[in-house]
Amino acid sequence: MAYDPGAIEATLAAAAGSNAALIDELRDAFAESAHRALRAITSAQTDADWHAATQRLKGLAASFGAVRLMALAEEASQAPCGDGRILQRLRRAVSRF
Repeated sequence: MAYDPGAIEATLAAAAGSNAALIDELRDAFAESAHRALRAITSAQTDADWHAATQRLKGLAASFGAVRLMALAEEASQAPCGDGRILQRLRRAVSRF
């Protein structure tokens, strides 16, 4: 599982304090960015595109404290382009956001 609700919430609270509207906005921005990164990974046609897209997801996850998603993205970056097993795991992880 790659969903880190506690870590993400802690990161959002550190960034936005008790401003619930801002926390919601940041959470939505994270989810949108994670889905966009997944689309880039899914559509990658070359190893270089695959690697770049997985590294973008890894960086996004790191910036929000999503340690397990970050580790999964790193694992994906080492997998061959289009690896169905890792794509399934990434889809499942990102769908939780």
